[in-house]
Amino acid sequence: MLTAINPKLPMRNKVLTKEFYLDQLNFQELSDYGDYLILAKDDIEIHFFEFKALDPKENYGQVYIRTDNIDTLYTSFLDRKTPIHPNGKLQNKPWGQREFALLDPDNNLLTFGQRL
Repeated sequence: MLTAINPKLPMRNKVLTKEFYLDQLNFQELSDYGDYLILAKDDIEIHFFEFKALDPKENYGQVYIRTDNIDTLYTSFLDRKTPIHPNGKLQNKPWGQREFALLDPDNNLLTFGQRL
């Protein structure tokens, strides 16, 4: 009965959020409702709500995004000069995943993973 999950993450500045996700991660804009934004790539959606008072150092928003071609995705982000988290370089993890991670402008952690 459940068909999808769409995380909701905080954003301080919609313009910066859009620029990052559209230009750096190649997402597309689905909807812009003032203080609410919906972006998509392939079969996933991420929803964003405005939170102007957010302190990025205190933001613990995290999303784990599965992919079926992690090496190509990682290379495409590097080609766009998307900053990869210093502790999130592409690597095989002991829990059977190949993953990498990055932070968006509001310090939301995006981890991309593929089963080994």
